[in-house]
Amino acid sequence: MKIRTFSLAKENPPIPGCTVSGEVMRNAFVFSLAKGTDISPESYPVGRLWLATQGEMTVLTEENRPFHAGDLYVTPVGIPVGIQADSDSVYTEILLGKETNMNPILKDGEVFALKDLTPYQEGKIVNMDLIRDPKLKLVVMAFDEGTGLTEHAAPGEALIFALDGKGVIGYEGKEYPIKAGENFKFAKNGAHYVKADGRFKMALLLTLD
Repeated sequence: MKIRTFSLAKENPPIPGCTVSGEVMRNAFVFSLAKGTDISPESYPVGRLWLATQGEMTVLTEENRPFHAGDLYVTPVGIPVGIQADSDSVYTEILLGKETNMNPILKDGEVFALKDLTPYQEGKIVNMDLIRDPKLKLVVMAFDEGTGLTEHAAPGEALIFALDGKGVIGYEGKEYPIKAGENFKFAKNGAHYVKADGRFKMALLLTLD
């Protein structure tokens, strides 16, 4: 596999009149919805986390909610919920387990702007765990200018969502610039580091064995 930054939205363009889904990594799927299409409401025994990548959507539930690029939504358990594309749209669905621990800041059935969950702080990296699960972790990080993470290896496959600003991902001896709206994926035990290019925010989805 060629290592590079990429865009889930650009690599999964909606097909007119269709909804399309595919696996991104274990427990994570990408959905492309053409304008005017929908996924009808269904209820789930455990929560699912939706991360909007592109477009304008409406979450179909007891109270319909707008859902835009950069937003995060946690599906309620046992209550039918669906999604409608008001423009060509792409989102990622993360399957949560019964043992998932969610940060109390996340409330089922509410829409959040993911990049607004963590503030910037001068000279520091602000880190917030949103999801902790024996097999899954979702973290949001805000890097002030000049900060970064030193080289380390992740214990599982990981996917980065750049949320705000620009950064640099060091991976296997090379550097890859990344900016808001782009993604980067690396393998289990892949040595990597992160540097902010100015201020930078990202989310990290990590799957664990």
